[in-house]
Amino acid sequence: MPEFRLCPSLSEIDAAQWDALHDGDNPFLQHAFLAGLESTGCLRADWGWRPRHPTLWRGGELLAAAPGYLKDNSHGEFVFDHAWANAYARYGLEYFPKWLIGIPYTPVTGPRLLAADDSLRHRLLEDMMAEAHRNRWSSVHVNFLPERESGAFSPEWLDRRDVQFHWRNRGWKDFPAFLQALQPKKRKNIRQEREKVRDAGYRFRQLHGDELGETELQAMYGFYARTFDAYGNAAALTLDFFRHLAESMPKQLLIVLAEREGSIRAGALFLRGSDTLYGRYWGSDEQSPGLHFETCYYQGIDYCLREGLAAFEPGAQGEHKIARGFLPTPTQSRHWIADTRFRPALQAWCAAERSAQAEYALQLQQADPYA
Repeated sequence: MPEFRLCPSLSEIDAAQWDALHDGDNPFLQHAFLAGLESTGCLRADWGWRPRHPTLWRGGELLAAAPGYLKDNSHGEFVFDHAWANAYARYGLEYFPKWLIGIPYTPVTGPRLLAADDSLRHRLLEDMMAEAHRNRWSSVHVNFLPERESGAFSPEWLDRRDVQFHWRNRGWKDFPAFLQALQPKKRKNIRQEREKVRDAGYRFRQLHGDELGETELQAMYGFYARTFDAYGNAAALTLDFFRHLAESMPKQLLIVLAEREGSIRAGALFLRGSDTLYGRYWGSDEQSPGLHFETCYYQGIDYCLREGLAAFEPGAQGEHKIARGFLPTPTQSRHWIADTRFRPALQAWCAAERSAQAEYALQLQQADPYA
């Protein structure tokens, strides 16, 4: 019988054993990425993040695991449950702490229940529910899981859906070929946006982690922090984490830098999987027409076409991405509520949300940008 253990730090788990549980396609599941968040000060208890990784063992062999965090708020999750927390508060009950299974600050679909088969995933889920009961945690949330893992969940897990906008490579050999597949008006708009950026004097460099120096890393971190400050949010990631990514994941970290008049003026940070590019953060120290779209989207598409990658996921939200070749793509999450009095009401709430999301997705299909 596998033994369930709750690990308060990924440093307690051998990196090779953790990484053997997934195929390596998704960079956010790698031990280097997750452990780096913990070791470089990105996950702070006073910001509501306490690592609690559920694991199954047979002796010294790791059989199953999941990236888990005890949360005292809903910050940095991208599956919004503020209405649920408010409902608990109206009844004088505590919604926090809750248990999140997911990647901090990262709305990217990928493996969540790391195991060889559904029987081990189901066992891990059963032990997780029991652990939540023992600790009187209100709920367990598995965010942005892939469809192949959905069979491990019993009906008591609530099902939530959402939509993101992803680019898929249809075999185009270069950017002009991609543009030719778009409707004429959208093709013209993209060409004009790119021309404005070039005419303004911007030039771009695409650098992997092992090509970055301290100057480039500090510039990118400054852009990232400035963007968060502009929206009144704290920059959770640290400069040390950026350095850690460059050192520990050199070929998976990509930074695009926009330069003008000999100075770095804007940047975007990406992570690369085996067949997918993931856009994460961007920022600039000046405003210029088209600069955001070029740095965050068109440079990413250029990179994917050159490298032969199949997909580009630029992050959550943003219907404006459709006009630039990104199509609506469903996402899903599962949620277990410990208090059985709340489950029926929240189940109905989730059903209504799914219906609204399905209607929204249908509407988005009418905006197909391709000819």
